[in-house]
Amino acid sequence: MSEDIQIQSVRQFRRFALVVCLVGVAVQLALTAYYLGMGHKAAPHDVPVGLIAPAAKRAAIVELLERDGVFAVSDYASVADLRSGIESREVYGGVDASAAQPHLYLASAAGQAAAGLLRGTYTSVVGQQNAQQLAALAEQGDTISVTQAEAIAAAPAITDVVPLPADDVNGASLGFLTQALALGGTIASIGLGRLIPRTRRSWKRALGHLSTLIVYALGSAAVVLWSMTWFGVGADADHAEMFGIFALMSLAITGSTAGAVALFGPGGALLGALYFTVGTVISGASILPEFLPTFGRYLGENLPTGAGVQAVRDNLYFPAGPIGRHLLVLALYAGCGCLLVLVTNLLPNRADRTSEVDLELKDRIEGNEHREPVVIPPAIS
Repeated sequence: MSEDIQIQSVRQFRRFALVVCLVGVAVQLALTAYYLGMGHKAAPHDVPVGLIAPAAKRAAIVELLERDGVFAVSDYASVADLRSGIESREVYGGVDASAAQPHLYLASAAGQAAAGLLRGTYTSVVGQQNAQQLAALAEQGDTISVTQAEAIAAAPAITDVVPLPADDVNGASLGFLTQALALGGTIASIGLGRLIPRTRRSWKRALGHLSTLIVYALGSAAVVLWSMTWFGVGADADHAEMFGIFALMSLAITGSTAGAVALFGPGGALLGALYFTVGTVISGASILPEFLPTFGRYLGENLPTGAGVQAVRDNLYFPAGPIGRHLLVLALYAGCGCLLVLVTNLLPNRADRTSEVDLELKDRIEGNEHREPVVIPPAIS
C-alpha cells in the first residue's frame, strides 16, 4: 500500500516538474521574443530635429532629412530659438544651414542614440557636399588656395548644447535607477500582498496599508537619491524635485501593484513583475521612444517606468522641459492603486459577502438572542 502511495507521489512530482519546466520555457520564449522585437534592430522613426535655413535651401534639406520617415523637421528662426528648443527637449538637435558652412547643435544628454544619429547623418551629408564641391572645382580647372581647400575639407562644426556629465559618460545611469526602483517596488508590493491579508479587513487595515506604501515610497526615493551622490550623478539637479519625482514614481509602481493584489489576489503581483521585465525595456532609458516600434513607444510612455524615466531625465538635464504629462501618468497610477487598496479593505469580506462592521453587529445581536433567559422566581407569599 505504501509502495502505491510512493509511486503516486513520484508521478505527481514528475507531472508538477514538467509543468514548471514548460511554464519556464514559455516565459523565456515570450520574453526573448519581446526583448528582441523591441531592441534587436532599433530603427529611428520621426526623430524631432530643428532646422534654420533660407527658403532656397529648405526644401532640399527637409526632403533629405524626412526621407524614409527618419526625422521630423521643425523650423526655427534663429540659433537662440533652436538652442531653446533643444534645452526644453522639443527637438534632439538641429542644423543651422543659413551660413556658408552649416553648424550642428545637439544634446547628448537627451540620448546617445539620437545624438549619434544626428552626428553621423550631419557629418556624412556635409562630407559628401564638400567632396562634390571640390570635384566640381577640379572639373572646371579652377584653382583654390590652401586655406580655401582646408576650409572646405574641415570637420563640420558641432556644438553639444546639453552634454552628459563626466560622471555619466554613456547615459546608462537613468536605466539603472529605473530598474532598481521597479525591482524594489515589485518586491515590496509582493511582500505587502502576503502580509496584509493576514489581518482582518477594516478601515484601520486600509490606512495601515496605505501608510506603509507611502512610507516605502519616501524611503525608496531617499535611498535612490542618496546612492546617486556616491557616483556624482545628478550633482547639479534640484534634489528636492528629484526626491518628489522618485517618490511619486515609487508610489506609482508599488501602489498600482498593491491595488492589483487587493483586487485580484496574489496573482496581481504579476503587474509589478511586468513593470520590471516589460516596462524597463520600453521606458526610454536605454532605447529612446523614437527608436522603438510604435506599440512599444506608446505603451512605454504610459507606464510608470516610462513616465518616470522621462520626468527624471528632464529634471536632471532639461529643467526647461515640461514634465506635467509625465507626472500626471505617475499620479494616476499611484492614485488609482491607493484608492483600490482603500476600497477593497472596506468592501464586504469575499468569503461570506458580509462586511466586518456588519459581522460585528450580527455577532452582538445573535449573542443577545442566544443568551439564556433570566428566570424571575415567583414571589413568596
